[in-house]
Amino acid sequence: MSTPDTPPSPDDAPAALPDGPRAPAARPRLLRPVALVGLMGAGKTTVGRRLAAMLDAPFVDSDEEIEAAARMSVAEIFASMGEDAFRQGERRVIARLVRQSRPAVIATGGGAFMNDDTRALLLSRAATVWIRAELDTLVERVGRKNTRPLLAGGDPRRVLAELMARRHPVYAEAAVVVDSRRGEKHEAVAARILDGLRALGDVIEEGPDAPQSQETPA
Repeated sequence: MSTPDTPPSPDDAPAALPDGPRAPAARPRLLRPVALVGLMGAGKTTVGRRLAAMLDAPFVDSDEEIEAAARMSVAEIFASMGEDAFRQGERRVIARLVRQSRPAVIATGGGAFMNDDTRALLLSRAATVWIRAELDTLVERVGRKNTRPLLAGGDPRRVLAELMARRHPVYAEAAVVVDSRRGEKHEAVAARILDGLRALGDVIEEGPDAPQSQETPA
């Protein structure tokens, strides 16, 4: 130990204080909207929320936006106004969501991509992602809810099989296709979508420490 008459030795120097809290790693940044398409039960809303969190981006569900605008549920709109009126409102809402100043992850309704105008808009202004799932997976998932207008009074397996035959060839126009497997965590599907968006090259701006998925996009 040093004395008042002698200079302090290096051992007497105070210990260096630890560095302050590190800034969080920069997340990848979304440069244009991402539109998730696919059949009911594919997981667009749940996976979309996970993906938006990974990108620190807003998440919006087009059905929820339609309900807010109409002050009615989707089922009520179908029952009181018909499917055509719902599709017209859906087209206007999606056009507004795509043109927002801050790009968002948008979960679209199962029939939205089937509309020629909406599909053309999404293909030109957004990065489109088809979340694909097998029939058994969809049947199991839609059985958890009884609010699907297209399934009202029908056999879910038959209705979904018919929708798959009609819609899958159109969904295949999406820029990225990712499978959602039965029993799989939603985070794993979102991670594969993130890889697919990275591969497009003009959708995401990487942060210096952006995490890299170990999975290969479907």
